[in-house]
Amino acid sequence: MSMATSDSEFNPDLLLAHKLPETRSTYNERDVAIYALGVGACGQDAVDSVELKFVYHENGQEHVQVLPTFVSLFSLGSLTDGLDLPGFKYDPSLLLHGQQYIEVYRPLPSKASLINKVSLAGLQDKGKAAILEIETRSYEQGSDELLCMNRTTVFLRGAGGFSNSSQPFSYKNYPSNQGLAVKIPQTQPSAALLYRLSGDYNPLHSDPNVAKRAGFPRPILHGLCTLGFAIKAIIKCICNGDPSAVKTISGRFLATVFPGETLITEMWLQGLRVIYQTKVKERNKAVLSGYVDIRGLSSSL
Repeated sequence: MSMATSDSEFNPDLLLAHKLPETRSTYNERDVAIYALGVGACGQDAVDSVELKFVYHENGQEHVQVLPTFVSLFSLGSLTDGLDLPGFKYDPSLLLHGQQYIEVYRPLPSKASLINKVSLAGLQDKGKAAILEIETRSYEQGSDELLCMNRTTVFLRGAGGFSNSSQPFSYKNYPSNQGLAVKIPQTQPSAALLYRLSGDYNPLHSDPNVAKRAGFPRPILHGLCTLGFAIKAIIKCICNGDPSAVKTISGRFLATVFPGETLITEMWLQGLRVIYQTKVKERNKAVLSGYVDIRGLSSSL
């Protein structure tokens, strides 16, 4: 059943003029450590010399360090609660994550209170479905300096058909070059249950009945969890374990991952851009691809 119905007729001008409400995020070092564990940090070696700093004050460091994909959590609230867009409605339970693009502008604090400014980055009517893109710019409370930016693309089943069928609505307001065209450990069967504690409580990843209604044999792993595994591998293998070397992250979700499957991330360095692809070993299927722009490499590489 289409969810693209509303009391008001779809009006592109009203949609594009609509201001989305700001959201707020607060996190501390415990949240940062739980997230890192959720994407496999120290999963095979509890004293891993590269990854221990993401979960513990190693060697007297004052704060745990933050993996750059942690900032993807700041974009969750708007989409999973259902955005109030004039003339356009969707069922958040039918949402599938399609792509994530991240820019990190300065080192991430180990704890912070943030204000997230949310805007519509794109919307396409695909007939039976819609593609929705939301941009989230995050600032520390009381600061005008931008900390990071997320652009989240989701595929919304049953939400199409909201515009003129002869000229389906299509809107995008960002540069096209920001889109997409080492082995890491096997995920645990409980991986999605652990990752959801970082704030993504979509029952598609935990409730077998919801997963079956959505067309999956069992709960699937969060796409952002897979992204976290991949970027953590790049930081370890390419960036000498330094998360602050990561400048931008782009990831496109190609297929589902089931908790317990083994993820293998392949990566290629082209100048200061890392091209990567993540596969599920058991099915030899690519599930994620993208690139990471880095600020620089040490002379030891």
